[in-house]
Amino acid sequence: MSVIIYHNPQCGTSRNTLAMIRASGEEPVIIEYLQTPLSKEQLSELVAAMKISVRDLLREKGTPFAELDLANAKWSDDQLLDFIVQHPILMNRPVVATPHGTALCRPSERVLDLLENPAVNFTKEDGEQITYERKDR
Repeated sequence: MSVIIYHNPQCGTSRNTLAMIRASGEEPVIIEYLQTPLSKEQLSELVAAMKISVRDLLREKGTPFAELDLANAKWSDDQLLDFIVQHPILMNRPVVATPHGTALCRPSERVLDLLENPAVNFTKEDGEQITYERKDR
């Protein structure tokens, strides 16, 4: 398995995550999920791999989250997945899958724990300096 990033190039967090992956020496498979939406099955697999709830994958800002009343507990996980399929912008990003795990990489430096050879020092787009120390896997 190579590194895969579910990416939105308009998102600074997603761009920083992609840059961190590349700084590690990896060239990931980039899936621009707004251009190539994921199927319900793919979304379900990602949620399971991340060990999070479907609600944890939902993005509120800049999406139809409020209009669709998605904060309402009446929606099942299955229904929420249907909403993400219909409105891919509802998927929070970036999601990264590697042989070491799959995670929603917010903040972007969360990706460093998933990489084989993460950069020890990294500067984000906004100038923030990241110094990384590997945790035990």
